[in-house]
Amino acid sequence: MKLNHSAMAGTVESSDIQIMISPKEEPGIELVLESSVLGQYGNQIRKTILDTLKSLQVDDAKIIAIDKGALDLTIRSRVQTAVFRAIDQFEDLPWEVMM
Repeated sequence: MKLNHSAMAGTVESSDIQIMISPKEEPGIELVLESSVLGQYGNQIRKTILDTLKSLQVDDAKIIAIDKGALDLTIRSRVQTAVFRAIDQFEDLPWEVMM
């Protein structure tokens, strides 16, 4: 899936995560993660973001994530929302529960 432009979802409020996504010319995913719980949960947060991007077939993007203690459900939701905003898809969204 090719991103059309930059987009954002989420907030920097407690228990949330802010996801900023931009198209990238070079192949691959570039992920910048800031989190107050980076030492304890950084690997899981990264995995959730990357798995969600993979499921949406996003291959080339730069993501900046600012985590404030979000659960996996919130992380997936914010990544999905940012991607759909970046591709201008506002109708017929393929929402599903991913466990």
